[in-house]
Amino acid sequence: MDLISKYNIVHRYEKRSLLIAINCVAGLAIFFFGYDQGMMGSVNVSIDYGVYRMKYGDVELHDGANQVTVQNSTLQGGIVAVYYLGTLVGCLVGGWIGEKVGRIKVMALGAIWGVIGASLQTSAMNAPWMICARLVNGIGTGMLNVIVPVWATETASHTSRGQFVAIEFTLNIFGVVVAYWLGFGCSFVNDGFSPFVWRFPIAFQIIPLLFLFVIVWFFPESPRWLVKVGREAEARYILGRLRGEDEYGLAEAEFQDIVNVSELEKKSGKVNSYFHMFWDIMPKRLGGGTSGKLHIGRRVQLVVWLQILQEWIGIAGVTIYANDIFSQAGYSVFKSRWIAGINDIFYMFSTLIAVFTLDRLGRRVSLYWGNIVMGTAMFLSGGFSALAQQNLDNQSKRAAYGAAGAAFTFVFTAGFGATWLTIPWLYPAEIFPLQVRAKGNAWGVVGWSVGNGWTRLLNPTHHLPLFPPTPAHSTTYLNQTCTQPTN
Repeated sequence: MDLISKYNIVHRYEKRSLLIAINCVAGLAIFFFGYDQGMMGSVNVSIDYGVYRMKYGDVELHDGANQVTVQNSTLQGGIVAVYYLGTLVGCLVGGWIGEKVGRIKVMALGAIWGVIGASLQTSAMNAPWMICARLVNGIGTGMLNVIVPVWATETASHTSRGQFVAIEFTLNIFGVVVAYWLGFGCSFVNDGFSPFVWRFPIAFQIIPLLFLFVIVWFFPESPRWLVKVGREAEARYILGRLRGEDEYGLAEAEFQDIVNVSELEKKSGKVNSYFHMFWDIMPKRLGGGTSGKLHIGRRVQLVVWLQILQEWIGIAGVTIYANDIFSQAGYSVFKSRWIAGINDIFYMFSTLIAVFTLDRLGRRVSLYWGNIVMGTAMFLSGGFSALAQQNLDNQSKRAAYGAAGAAFTFVFTAGFGATWLTIPWLYPAEIFPLQVRAKGNAWGVVGWSVGNGWTRLLNPTHHLPLFPPTPAHSTTYLNQTCTQPTN
């Protein structure tokens, strides 16, 4: 195939080996996504960062260790949350560009944009600088978030799509784990006062981003996008390599199906702007219903609210503010930090459950059982931790209740990793028509950005996401209840 570079790995690998290679690259992008989320958990508690640079707290000695006591929680939460304004902008831009120039070029653009954002964060000297840097970094992450799941699902076969995406999100949480333990290790440098404690973990993310930027050019474009833009010869060849030469008949049938669906979609829905996709849910007399029987507006609402509810469940608070959560349960500062790290590892391994359940149980059943496990665990975790706070003068009871609260936090995290972590990212690529798939996934990232930005701004303001008597505790209980009808 002369139209495809001779250095492209599609000429060397086929079938499962090619799919594994593609998903390793997709997994690298999603590893960065997880690392970037988990990184702020250790950065926020850095003394040089919180006290001397961002100036939202003071240093206090607690349980024999110096730690940051937050005085301006709005500033702390705002610095974290502005990143998600960037991801919102980045996903919309990336989805639009992805329909024009393809998936590979947007991945490269997102990677190099992320490098710029990470460099700006690493060199930040004050809060305004950091806010701007996180906004820039968020734009790059948004581009990757919107296009990588689309690329991965469009190259995978329908029978293994859920399995491959679930494996990728195991790497996502591996990124969270690496970010946490790297930050934990750096926290001992100069008793936590060194700028190295927070600058090095931020700079570390540049490594996978540069590697992604270099390697992605050697990978095949999505055959579905190639069909959409009329490059059918390339699409047929890539699809044949993905499915294998020994299954040429099946690959050709899939190719013809993609061509037919593409032609049908072009006739069925003519207006594909972000505004028309969103407004399509409205009655025709108000300008909606432009997609006809495709019901694009309904699909937009599904993916947006699925992502928002994914974050409102409470996982954002557990990821970023785990140290505070376990401290409220009665543990010392040092012990809270390593228990939070163990919880992240537990979280990572729980995602492997989805590898075996998503394609067997389906999306809806997985969401249902995840709701039941997480809702029960959240209520019990909050209750036991409240009892620990009420028994401060009785160390044996406090330790027992605190251990129970921590255990159910582990159960909550595992339930999320096995179900809700993966499905909202897989769902958009499966329900949107080919001609608006990247833009459809962009609407999912919009929901994710809104849900994340909201919770990460409010969590420090309300102090903690799980435990009474804070207002956020009651909010989390309500959110757990509200997830039940989403299926």
